Amino acid sequence: MKRLVATFAIAAAGMIAAGSASAQSGKTLEQIKQRGFLICGTNPGLAGFGLPDSQGNWTGIDVDLCRGITAAIFNDPTKVKFVPMTAKDRFTALQSGEIDVLARNGTWTQSREADLGLLFAGVNYYDGQGFMVRKKLGVNSALELNGASVCVQQGTTTELNLADFFRSNNLKYEGIAFATSDEALKAYDSGRCDAYTTDASGLYAERVKLGAVDDHVVLPEVISKEPLGPAVRQGDAQWFNIVRWTHFAMINAEELGVTKANVDEKAKTNSPEIKRLLGSEGDFGKGLGLTPDWSYRIVKHVGNYGEVFEKNVGEGSRLKIRRGLNNLWTKGGIQYAPPIR
Repeated sequence: MKRLVATFAIAAAGMIAAGSASAQSGKTLEQIKQRGFLICGTNPGLAGFGLPDSQGNWTGIDVDLCRGITAAIFNDPTKVKFVPMTAKDRFTALQSGEIDVLARNGTWTQSREADLGLLFAGVNYYDGQGFMVRKKLGVNSALELNGASVCVQQGTTTELNLADFFRSNNLKYEGIAFATSDEALKAYDSGRCDAYTTDASGLYAERVKLGAVDDHVVLPEVISKEPLGPAVRQGDAQWFNIVRWTHFAMINAEELGVTKANVDEKAKTNSPEIKRLLGSEGDFGKGLGLTPDWSYRIVKHVGNYGEVFEKNVGEGSRLKIRRGLNNLWTKGGIQYAPPIR
């Protein structure tokens, strides 16, 4: 009998939770439409991911994801306000509703979803933590950093991974933590630390800020899994799906060969997959609260995933990062999107 009562109690709790989530569904999209623009929390200064120039024009992979979302909603990629977020304040800002989506090279972890009440909508960059040192240090491996001082940004998984790496390899180190990545990099550049650690993508981005780029080397070890992607608050399934499927639409577009330049020509194709992607067959925007051509708008205004990657961080950019794991699954990577159908 006790087991039966407990079962009913669990079921009732589940129905209450589901009802609460249902009540919130669509609230975020409605607020954005009424406001007239998306509020996107992003990195205040990480080249390739989120970085404003002197005129306040933002660029980066995360920036383009937010532009894709607002293109899907408004058919206008400029209807977005970018709010600089520190690592310390980013999750609180999302929880409080200060921002609609957090697209700030954040690592998807279990505790951030289960404990903070967030949901990660996908992985727009597969990364891993690494180390950068001066060439003159003569170090060729992170395993040679015993006794080294390491600059790191506090309040991040980077800080935790750093401790795990040295502990698991029975190495000693001095961790010197800073509130922002800029402070950590400046301390490293001034010689206060022997090494600087962050995501490998961040190391390449930060290295270009240094006076003599070739004097610094990124060590070969990748010491963690860092799946980076956009996050939203729990409780609004529709908004979660809009953010997630914006990313998926960009991946599917690349896989199908649909680009910013040829999207109008591709719209005339007889391919059922492309027709569904671009909205000329079926109405796959209805369930999202969007128009049938929502993904056409994304590609037309922002481009496919490959275009966004190459422009911001790829080998044609200042960072010159190879696609690697971020290549399509058909080309040796692990970027893979469910179909639109």
